[in-house]
Amino acid sequence: MILDRFKLTDQVAIVTGAGRGIGEAISLAFAEAGADVAVAARSQEQIDDTADAVRQRGRRSIAVPCDVNQDDQLEALVDATMAEFGRIDIVVNNAGGWRPGPALDVTPAEFDAAYHFNVTSAFALTRLAVPRMVETAGEGCVINISSVAGRHLSAGFAAYGTAKAALSFLTQELAQDFAPKVRVNAIAVGSTLTSALETVLTDELRAEMIRLTPMGRLGTVEDIAACALYLASPAGGYVTGEIFGVNGGLTESSLKMPRAFE
Repeated sequence: MILDRFKLTDQVAIVTGAGRGIGEAISLAFAEAGADVAVAARSQEQIDDTADAVRQRGRRSIAVPCDVNQDDQLEALVDATMAEFGRIDIVVNNAGGWRPGPALDVTPAEFDAAYHFNVTSAFALTRLAVPRMVETAGEGCVINISSVAGRHLSAGFAAYGTAKAALSFLTQELAQDFAPKVRVNAIAVGSTLTSALETVLTDELRAEMIRLTPMGRLGTVEDIAACALYLASPAGGYVTGEIFGVNGGLTESSLKMPRAFE
């Protein structure tokens, strides 16, 4: 049965930024496909809720508080996963983000921080987890959550767009390093309805973002989770080094920001 190729029976996944939004949706999708999940984020309350939801789907879960900017906490996340489950099959580097703003208002320190949050942290966790994957499962999969901001040029996204472009390129580089044992892919996310977006989404902004999206709607976290499930499962077993666009067909930024000298 072709649907059997989308199962993750008894595999173990680490998902960062799993307390809400895309990370939570991916965690639950993996659980429904048969995986146990280590959910990680800074908010203990949020990851406890996600872990409970995974267990309600009949799978095991641990909630590990983790700031991905801290190397010791990434090490603790990998160690906790190994201690609880004895293996790692999948890592989803979902934690990330950065506010848009005029390039001249971004300090070099802030630029470095955006890069570290979106790129270096993903590299650090991947570097820690991949040897464990090969040792325990014999193979594995890494999925990085990138963005259309790393594909399409737009004012106001010098820090975030550059970081996501780097994350996408890192994905392709690591796919070459780790083949054939570990596959590495990314998802270039478009305008997706998350709690973070809802905080800034006015009726006018929503209408404009929808107008600029060829599919005529904003994305859902389940849209992203479905792609992540494909990439993590045997169905995507011949795919590595790819950046999958799950963004409604966007060919430009759906969030317009003023230029520096307008």
